[in-house]
Parts: sequence; C-alpha cells; structure tokens
Amino acid sequence: MALLLNCENLSKSYGLHTLFKGVTFGVEDGMRLGIIGPNGAGKSTLLRLLTGEETPDTGNVVAKRGLRVAYVRQVDRFPDGVTIERVLLDAQTHTSADAHERQLQVEVLCGKMEFPDPTQLAASLSGGWKKRLALACALITDPEVLLLDEPTNHLDLAGICWLEQLLLAAPFASVFVSHDRYLLERAATRVMEISRAYPAGAFCIDGCYSDFLVKREEAMQGQLSQQLALESTVRREVAWLQRGARARTTKAKGRIEDAEQLITTLAETKFRNEQDRTVQIDFTASGRRTKKLLIATGLQKTLGERLLFRRLNVELLAGTRLGILGANGSGKTTLLRLLGGQLAPDQGTVWQAEGLRIVYFAQHRHELDPRLTLRQALAPTGDQVEYRGQYLHVTAWAKRFLFTPEQLPLPVGELSGGEQARIYLAGLMRQPADVLILDEPTNDLDIPSLEVLEASLADFPGTLLLVTHDRYMLDRLCTELLALEENGETAYYADFTQWERAQAERTQTEKKAIRPAAKPTASPPAAKPAKKLTWREERELASMESTILAAEAHVSATMELLADPTVHADHQRLHTYSQQLHDAEEQVKVLYARWAELEDKANLVS
Repeated sequence: MALLLNCENLSKSYGLHTLFKGVTFGVEDGMRLGIIGPNGAGKSTLLRLLTGEETPDTGNVVAKRGLRVAYVRQVDRFPDGVTIERVLLDAQTHTSADAHERQLQVEVLCGKMEFPDPTQLAASLSGGWKKRLALACALITDPEVLLLDEPTNHLDLAGICWLEQLLLAAPFASVFVSHDRYLLERAATRVMEISRAYPAGAFCIDGCYSDFLVKREEAMQGQLSQQLALESTVRREVAWLQRGARARTTKAKGRIEDAEQLITTLAETKFRNEQDRTVQIDFTASGRRTKKLLIATGLQKTLGERLLFRRLNVELLAGTRLGILGANGSGKTTLLRLLGGQLAPDQGTVWQAEGLRIVYFAQHRHELDPRLTLRQALAPTGDQVEYRGQYLHVTAWAKRFLFTPEQLPLPVGELSGGEQARIYLAGLMRQPADVLILDEPTNDLDIPSLEVLEASLADFPGTLLLVTHDRYMLDRLCTELLALEENGETAYYADFTQWERAQAERTQTEKKAIRPAAKPTASPPAAKPAKKLTWREERELASMESTILAAEAHVSATMELLADPTVHADHQRLHTYSQQLHDAEEQVKVLYARWAELEDKANLVS
C-alpha cells in the first residue's frame, strides 16, 4: 500500500507540560487507524499536527505530494444564518466544477446523509445532525485521508452504526481518535495508543482493538520485568558505591557512571509503569432487601407536539440492569427523570418503594460549580471525606481519581471534561444507593476510566438504569434493553445484538415496501408526481437526464485531450487530465445511482 503520511519522532509540549515525544507512525492507503490514550495525552494535538495547523517541537510530518486531507473536529460549529446547503457549497474549495455540478453534488450528498431539509439553518441542528454535517463537509472534498476527532460524540446509536459502515466502505484512509471500543474493534485495521507509559511515546499494532489489548499486555509485562531486573542490578551497584572503591581507577569511574545511568533508567521505567494507573471507582449500595423497587405503569409523555412514548411499563426489581436506547431527542433523559421522580408524566403512574434511595448521574453535570476549587468539589465539608464509614484526607481521595496534590487549588472550570466527570463520580460514590440512574456517564472518559467504571458497575449489587451510546458497556452490564422508537412506540430487547438485528430487518422491510413494480413492455403513461418526492427532488429528477448527458460529454472531451500525443510528453498535463477523467467518470457513476434512487421513490406504490 502507498504511504500517504509519514510521521517521525514527533514531540509536542506546552510550556513545561510535555504531551508526547518520540512518536513515529505512518498512514497508508486504505488504512483505518484508531488512536486512543488517556485524557490529556495529546490525541487532538496530534491530529492538528497531521493537518499542518500546528508544528511539532521535534520531528516532522511528510505528506504525499498534493495529498487531500479532511479534518472533522471534536466540536462542530457553523455560522449563524447559513443553511446546510450553503455550508456544503462553501466546503467545495477543491473542485473546478461549475456551479450546476457543485449544486448537484450537494443534493446527492444531502440525500445520502439523510438531511430532511437542506434549507434548514446549520446552527439550529442538534448535536448529532451537526456531526453529520461536519462529516458531509469533509466527504464533499473527496479526501484521501479523513481525520476524525471523537466522531461518535453527540451521535445516537443509529448514527454510530451508520458512521461505522461509512468507514468500513470508504475508499479513503481514515485516522480517528475514539474511546468507542466497538468502533475500534469493528472498523480499525491498526490501533495506536499515545501514552507516556511507553518508551517511544506510543504503542502501535496492526489489527483491531482486541488484538491491541493482547499485544499491549505483553508489552507492559515485558516493561515490568525490565523494571524488576533493573532494580536488582541497581541494588548491587548501590551497595558497591556505598562500600567505596579502593582506588579511583578509570575502570572504577566508568562503573560509577554506569551505575548512575542505571539509576536514571530505572527511574524512567518506574515513571512509565506508573502512568498505567487507573481511576478507582466503587459505588456503595444501601443493602436494601426489598424485591420491588420501582414500578411505572402506562407512562405517556409529550414534548411540545411530539409524542415521546406512550403505554410504557417499566418494572425495576432488586438487581435489575436496564439499558435505554433511542435516537437523539427520543426522550431517554426525560424517561430517566420521570422514573427518578424529578418529572411528572402526562399519563400513567410511577410507584417507588418507601425510602428508596436514588443516585442520579446527570448528563450535563450542572451540579458542578466551575468556581469551586478541586479541593472544595472533592471535599465540600473540609479536608476529610467520609466513605463507607471511614474518613480519608482529601489528598488521598483525590489520588483515587488520578488528581495530584498540585491540582487541588485549581478551579473546576479549568479542568478537562474527563477530569470533571471524575469529580462528579467521586461525589456519587459517597452516596449509598438502591438505584443508580446514569445518563451518559461515559462522556469524556478515556478507555482505562471506562473499564474501571464498568467493573465497578458490574460489582454494584443494587439496581442500575443506564443511558449510554457505548455499545460495549451496554452489552457487558445490561440484562435487558428498552428502546424508544418512532411514533411513541417502545420495545424490549435481550441485548444490543438483538436490537441491531431488528433495525436491519426493519430497514430491509422498508426497502421492500418501496420497491417499484415491474414495468410493462408498452410505453407507460406519464407518471403522476410521487408523494414521496419533495419539490426539490422532483426538479432534480426532471433535469437528471440532461445532467447525465452533459457529464458523459465531459468524459468524452477529457478522453480526447488524453489522446493527444503532446499531452503524453508532458507529465504534469498527463497527470492533470488523468485525474480529471477519473473524477468525471466517478461523477457519471454518482449521477446514475442518484437517478435510480429518485426513480425508485417516484415509482412508489401507494
């Protein structure tokens, strides 16, 4: 495979804080590179180095000549007053196509990305749809390498599955920073972790996430064995130094220097091994023995004119582990608040056992005051924290969540999203609970923290109600899934795989329902405008034949240019015309596919 990007010995620091150093890797054609690492390791910075937005302190990034790179940032922002259509038109800075061709590209892409109304203002979109628009802006540039920073943020489960399929079918290489372990398992062909735990600053293997875990464990065991061997050698050398050499010969001085180097190497190895620490999370159950904790019957709730769910029954028994699925805006958080007693249903009842203790993890963590110091947030009543009947000093409590003593005076508002999530978890851990209600607890957590959170929730003996887009966590923890579907309907599933299979079957059923009837041999009468086509699609279909003829004429004209012997003598012109021919032929394929898609919709059987 052709090498598209080559990164050698990259290092980056901000002030005295070193993010990474000595990182070396390459991106090849067709590769899907998943990048992981602890919060603050510099993953987003690394992507900006690949785009050229930032420069490394040492090392270099070498890209193939003329490489087309597209970058989807972690936060998606679009100007006020600009439509989806306008955003995509403005994104086509790479093309030499005329205005009509650019408009057609936008309409085709809007159909593929399933935007219901291209004239909608981009700034008014939900987080999930903004992410889709950011991806569309990247795709319309026809990239050879697509860089994605936490692409699953704000996407619902259906959107994440859609993104996964997009990456698997893409003709371009992709580099994505993600904590979504299923995405890493299913889509990545190479996985790299950036961490100061490794001598080279990063650890990279070919394969999926499970392959990475096996190789990483072998590497860390080897590093730990190296530390033990160094400690034994250093003990012998220190004993020799303490006895003192009888004569300060050259040989003795050399041994002293070697011993000093061994001590330095041991310190560096210990430091790297200590970087593999994880946050300590352990929820406290109340010990309640009541079997029935919460029963909801006939729940119905609307938001404005939109029905979220109706005739919904939920029963939480001791030990129940219920996951809730649904698209963005389907009412998952609303349902959690109903069950938690924070909101009243339009219809139905919610019964809670007497004295039921519920601990609620809010998605947006509004309870965290950004003005408080870390010390005040972790220990609101002083320098001591009561946990399971014992008192711990705030410094020891902070270390459980990977905070250093130097961070204690910092305002909460200056900490990262992952650090704020750990503060919030620390507060919840001090509260005994019969029921844990967790609304997107995985947001901003790195993979080591996710794994520890999962282990703690798996050991929690109480009842769990969980909303998350982390498919791995759903499969590992939940014994049952409740899906909030369209038109207020709900359904229960045994696991995520069953839900995924049901979605695939539903999609197939919908496709069969809109399959056009066989055409008669005689010329049919003029078809009536199909109700399923929008006005914009009708206009697009009416002009499609002439558009395709123009595109095919462009292919023929480009082929004639390539047939000119003088072009073959000019390498630059040959490359330019060859690329234009390739683009023109691809455009014709896209147009024919779009024509078939529109005709299928136009021939819907009522």
